[in-house]
Amino acid sequence: MREPNTQQPLTQAPITQPSIKQGMTSVTTDVKTQPGGAYSAAFGHIDPAAPDYDEIRRVCTTLVPFGNHAGVRVTEIGPERAVVEVPDAEHLTNHMGTVHAGALFLAADIAGAAAFLGAAATRLHTIRRFVLRDSRTAFRKPAIGRIRAIGLIDERAIREVLAAEGELRMDVDGKALMYDDADVLVAKATFDYVVDVATGADQER
Repeated sequence: MREPNTQQPLTQAPITQPSIKQGMTSVTTDVKTQPGGAYSAAFGHIDPAAPDYDEIRRVCTTLVPFGNHAGVRVTEIGPERAVVEVPDAEHLTNHMGTVHAGALFLAADIAGAAAFLGAAATRLHTIRRFVLRDSRTAFRKPAIGRIRAIGLIDERAIREVLAAEGELRMDVDGKALMYDDADVLVAKATFDYVVDVATGADQER
């Protein structure tokens, strides 16, 4: 993916995230004003010593209002991947009768973020911010019917997040592969995330 990650101490003023494609990854909590961050608020009840991945999936499924509106469901979250489904619904199609590119990106966006939640399940209480900085989507074939998006996070990057100490800003790469009901790859998205991690006595459970 990229060159080895460069960790930056969080010594600068709170950052306003640029206006870019954002879905579940849009956590705009000010990292300086809310010690635990939005992820602690949503997933603070998750035991870091024994994460309940089904509970993480349940919370994640209803976390994004736009995803709820579109009928996108998180069907699987684990330490290695997440799976999201886009229903076979007319309101998610384009003028050609195939799944709209926006619906595909929404599923990919949620799948990538859900994959991070699963991979970082033991450290969710230390995540202050997780935002999407950049992405690229390649549409390979017409998407028809129900779509599954499989989200994956770069293993090297997640190891660094899990081992982080202090207050750090880190780069994390992810991707999502989108398949139709015939298991044909119809699209692929790659993601460039920024993660703010804060550890220490006031952050640990």
